[in-house]
Amino acid sequence: MSTKPVVVYGASGYTGRLVCEFLRQYNVPFTAAGRSAATLTESMNAHVPGIETADYEVVETEHSVEALTELFRGSSVILNMVGPFMKLADPVVEAALAVGAHYTDTTGEQDWLLHCEQNYGSQFADAGLLLAPGIAQMYTTGEIAAQIALETPGLDTLDIAVFWGGSPTIASTRTILVNAAGGAAYHLAENEYVPFDPAQGLVPLIVPGQHELAQSLPWGGTSHPVWFKNDPRVATCKAQGGVFNAALMQNVPLIVADALEKTKDMTPVERDAALDAVAAQVMNTIPPRENPRTHKSLDSVHASGPLGRAHVVIHGNSNYQQTGLLQAYAAYSLLQQAPKRVGLASGCQAFGHRELEGVLSSFGFISTPVVTVQR
Repeated sequence: MSTKPVVVYGASGYTGRLVCEFLRQYNVPFTAAGRSAATLTESMNAHVPGIETADYEVVETEHSVEALTELFRGSSVILNMVGPFMKLADPVVEAALAVGAHYTDTTGEQDWLLHCEQNYGSQFADAGLLLAPGIAQMYTTGEIAAQIALETPGLDTLDIAVFWGGSPTIASTRTILVNAAGGAAYHLAENEYVPFDPAQGLVPLIVPGQHELAQSLPWGGTSHPVWFKNDPRVATCKAQGGVFNAALMQNVPLIVADALEKTKDMTPVERDAALDAVAAQVMNTIPPRENPRTHKSLDSVHASGPLGRAHVVIHGNSNYQQTGLLQAYAAYSLLQQAPKRVGLASGCQAFGHRELEGVLSSFGFISTPVVTVQR
């Protein structure tokens, strides 16, 4: 049983450590939980600046509903960093619901969001609890830009681009491959989910602030079409994104296609193991701490309607640190007041897009959004 109000499950990973770092800055007591107490302790001591001033405990646990329920008892917010989420997150959500705790995670895997909506959304809503997957830079910062664009009435179409510098972590690489093997990715067209063409490959996009075109992918469709599916202002929403490193982007479709071809005749268990092995070949070391000079982020949203246009650009840096901060703020806020929405909700829907913009800005991770409106 946790003695702290917040549990960071998967705290020894790259993103989990950053969440703990920002929880310390918010003076939020937390439990750092995972499979190995020794690994957690080493990770906290070696990689979380100022950890000696934090109010925290380390707890080792098994990955089962029963063990996690016992661990979460006594806590009110669960921050889940253990993915791939479609493969591993059900026991965490079920345990959070069992003890009456809010749940957040960092993934925008579309199939996971739809799974959460179908299987858990109403139960969390009935319990007055927040179920908020996808609170992370790749999804939340882009949604902040989209919500700012929608402050202009009469716009019903969102064209979203998300780019970042650097390389994905070990967990992110595994998630990309597992998600690619999972099936269709959707965008929203006239309030209906429409699958991306699986053969579309890389799509060049114009990126504000540079002359060179960038290469993009749908990344499983991202969370944005799901969040705007039931928004009466929005009928159409498509999101694409990528890394600024063109060579890395050129290799991603090749790696994914090769992995899928090699695993197409395997059982699900065999395929998961094979994809994990491929992911380890691509990225098997934890990346260094982000450098804001090189690890840049850019979120660009074109919103349009019959008689109007808006373009919002948010320049930022250190996308994994943005994720750590957003997760920590979510916990900090939930400990003090009820979210703006319960049940399945995005970070912006739960806490307010202008509030989250202010949080990222106050820590120096994003500049003032550049907003252009034509009516």
